[in-house]
Amino acid sequence: MTETTPAAHGAASTAQQPRSPWPALWALVIGFFMILVDTTIVSVANPAIKAALDPDTNNLDNVVWVTSAYLLGYAVPLLITGRLGDRFGPKNVYLVGLAVFTLSSLGCGLSTSLPMLIAFRAVQGVGASMLTPQTMAVITRTFPPNQRGAAMGLWGATSGVAMLVGPLAGGLLVDGFGWEWIFFINLPVGVIGFVMAWILVPKLPTHRHRFDIPGVFLSAAALFFIVFGLQEGEKYDWGEIWGPITVWQLIVVGVLLLGVFIWQQARTRTEALVPLALFRDRNFSVSNLGIAIVGFTVTSMTLPMMFFIQLGRGLTPTQAALLLIPMAVLAGVLSPFAGRLLDRTDSRLLLVPGLVLFAGALFWYSALSNMDTPIWMFLLPSAVMGIGSAGLWGPLATTATRSLQPRQAGAGSGIYNTTRTMGSVLGSSAIAAFMQARLEANLPGAAAHAGQMGSGALPAVVAGPFSDAMAQSLLLPAIVMAVGVIVVLFMKDPRATSAAQWQHANAEPSAG
Repeated sequence: MTETTPAAHGAASTAQQPRSPWPALWALVIGFFMILVDTTIVSVANPAIKAALDPDTNNLDNVVWVTSAYLLGYAVPLLITGRLGDRFGPKNVYLVGLAVFTLSSLGCGLSTSLPMLIAFRAVQGVGASMLTPQTMAVITRTFPPNQRGAAMGLWGATSGVAMLVGPLAGGLLVDGFGWEWIFFINLPVGVIGFVMAWILVPKLPTHRHRFDIPGVFLSAAALFFIVFGLQEGEKYDWGEIWGPITVWQLIVVGVLLLGVFIWQQARTRTEALVPLALFRDRNFSVSNLGIAIVGFTVTSMTLPMMFFIQLGRGLTPTQAALLLIPMAVLAGVLSPFAGRLLDRTDSRLLLVPGLVLFAGALFWYSALSNMDTPIWMFLLPSAVMGIGSAGLWGPLATTATRSLQPRQAGAGSGIYNTTRTMGSVLGSSAIAAFMQARLEANLPGAAAHAGQMGSGALPAVVAGPFSDAMAQSLLLPAIVMAVGVIVVLFMKDPRATSAAQWQHANAEPSAG
């Protein structure tokens, strides 16, 4: 642990003042980009993984666990790993997380059975959970509030570009080298990212924390039951999952444990795992609700979009991914500009148009999702989504973290990323159930056509009703994103936190 006196810290701050925080951010973005790509790249490889490691069953549920195990390993520890960054330093926890992620990627690529791959994917998720909160924490602690928008703009641009690179890289690697290479590609990237972070990321003062052990176990158990139940609900038709225990009972137990956790946190007078006082900041609370909505939307929109393009219209996975180029390019190019603008304006002036454009693009995409629309037309709502995305990721993260004290940067980042992940889990389960309902409504006895829904275009007699079901399914994320417009209106101008306040907070000595 690093302890400093105010005078010593002031002298150190003066000596280090010329050092720009940007090189450190670029180093962190490498690892952040890698785990974002890894989240989307696996979905393209699932058919090849099943053919190689699980060829003797007709059940797709087994290979789905390649993604589910990663999500569980990622979501459950996020509150804890964010706090670890406050205690042991974000640089140290980031490096450990990156090492775990990279080594487990090697294990994934060398896997010779599906259970072995699933186990390494769970470890990979734990590594990602250690890495992600530290990127936001370092931005919060090294960039003054009036410069943080540009940094979060780069953070947001990384998300946009990764949305394109993942599916494209997955298609190219699987077709050219085999499914193993979607994991092996992480090895050189991870090594480069580790060396750059070791050299460029500063060691920030740590803060002594007493670890809230009851809170750790309660939060982990609550998140596990909720995430697991939501993930597996559709598979078990929301019925029995373990003997007489149903999916809904599992989720209810998770919610009850979450309630106990919140009650325990409120009664914990020293070093709660989740400082509930953070939620007294209206912008922190609204931003967390906003990122949950964005996580829900981005996760839920992808499934009906890709199913329609690939099964309804017969495009390959790589061709389908190419339709996302306008979204990824525009998000990547515009996010840094939006970030710099955010440093000088009210974040709602970016968030409201961004949410409106994104929701409008989804309604437009739904209207176009039929058998008569020329394929090139789908590039247009993709471009609108890209413009809207530039006003979402960076502004939400900046608004959430602008008022955080340095000693709470890790806790705040952990909460924010947990909220985003829970939104994604809810979006994934909700869209699966909604798609099934719309399929049954438009294509009665859809299960009878399941054998025709493997790959390539569906027969004409099925493709029309199937496309209608996917178009109607897209209305769910569109409506949820429209609700987000109302949510962000409850923010207040976040520029009230001045650079002077931030410098004063950063000059506080570590608790010894």
